[in-house]
Amino acid sequence: MLEDRMAAAPWLASPPSPWPAAYPEGYAVVDVETTGLARDDRIVSAAVYQLDARGAVQDHWYTLVNPQRDPGPVWIHGLTSDTLADAPLFSEIADELAQHLDGRVLVAHNAVFDWSMLAREYARAGSAAPVRQRLCTIALSKELGLPLPNHKLESLAAHYGVVQERAHHALDDARVLAETFRPSLHAAAAGGLRLPLLACQPLTEWSDAPRPIGYQRSYRATSWRASRKRPACPYPNPGRYEPDGRLVQGMRVAFSGDTSIDRELLEDQAIEAGLHVATSVSRLTSLLVTNDPEAATSKITKARSFDTPVIDEAAFTQLLRDVAPAPDK
Repeated sequence: MLEDRMAAAPWLASPPSPWPAAYPEGYAVVDVETTGLARDDRIVSAAVYQLDARGAVQDHWYTLVNPQRDPGPVWIHGLTSDTLADAPLFSEIADELAQHLDGRVLVAHNAVFDWSMLAREYARAGSAAPVRQRLCTIALSKELGLPLPNHKLESLAAHYGVVQERAHHALDDARVLAETFRPSLHAAAAGGLRLPLLACQPLTEWSDAPRPIGYQRSYRATSWRASRKRPACPYPNPGRYEPDGRLVQGMRVAFSGDTSIDRELLEDQAIEAGLHVATSVSRLTSLLVTNDPEAATSKITKARSFDTPVIDEAAFTQLLRDVAPAPDK
């Protein structure tokens, strides 16, 4: 049993009191498997481990979901069309799932992806997930300074000695994440760290627009964010950023993946500093900001091909403190 393994692990002993008063009262550790990674993809299975304020397991839940379409990368999640044929639709399990999420912080590995998938499924079903905050275990491991070779779940599991039995099975991935989250939570509490909590904004409507002719599915690692209109940068691009130098107003910067600071806030800070926030990477891009430089996203691949510097969020926030004014015309 998960509870027995937690009790047997010496690093999972309760930290000394007092527990940080600002910490949440409960968590929902979530994993979803999907037909792909794009905004129009669907959930094929979902699992939730409910944890109390100090990370002890209270309950767990799992379901298959009929995506009403091709299941996507069967070689990853192992769920075929035949397996999913008699599974419930998301709209049929939405209320039960909501009961497992209600009043809790959603915890996931690369939480922006799991939250985005859930938000879109609930919007399709004409409702909203009762989630107001999320916590990404990648961001938490960075806050703790864990000596991980990369940010994969298997690396986090190996660090804490957690055995992964069925990778990419939602229930087992959620179990592994619950087992690794508890010691991370206790380490954060013992160090008085502020948890990297981000606000969740449910979608209020959804439209499955038809795919364009010639569309081809891609299963590359990526993430989706709702687009928003940004003000035009008032400064011309002064040229590319020079490593170890200063950012200059008008330089183009792009972002990839989840961030500890809410993405929109980080983008707003860059805009206020006079930078051009780009939605893609080109030869004109000065910096790509990502907390997972090893991810195989299209932005990271393009940045490498253009020799665009790739830096993490912490380095970028340092550069934001000293952005040089735009040169005189």
